[in-house]
Amino acid sequence: MNDRRHGSDEAQRVADEVGRAMYARDYAAQALGITLLAIGPGRARMAMTVRPDMVNGHDICHGGLIFTLADTAFAYACNAYNRNAVAQHCTITFLAPGHSGDRLTAEAVEQSLSGRNGVYDIRVVNQKGETVALFRGNSRQVTGEVVAGGKPFHPRPEEPS
Repeated sequence: MNDRRHGSDEAQRVADEVGRAMYARDYAAQALGITLLAIGPGRARMAMTVRPDMVNGHDICHGGLIFTLADTAFAYACNAYNRNAVAQHCTITFLAPGHSGDRLTAEAVEQSLSGRNGVYDIRVVNQKGETVALFRGNSRQVTGEVVAGGKPFHPRPEEPS
């Protein structure tokens, strides 16, 4: 998943290494069956199948679990440069319910990265491509690296289209 703006083999190598390292210790994602489908500089795609134990009293997927899927994709996207980043603000709009057996996919895309602050949009869709939720996350880079001793990738400023 190579992004033209940040597109380099080195940037993709760093993102792949970060994805493997994060997932190895992401016990929450593993417990929920969230899988990493793709990662690249400022991008990530993750999926989760809605299990019967994820359904609430309305017989739909609990909103907190949809939020968790989107937040997880956000985390992988904003950490893909191997510079530790955490959420500083997130919002979600639920547009359609998820049901038991649905395969939900969250795609996170960086909208802006300025200094230590990032803005990411995440779309959650079901297996039919219907939008279930829209999530926006604001990240803040903090000290440290995801892969200790790894080389952080520093994206170039946006190039004109």
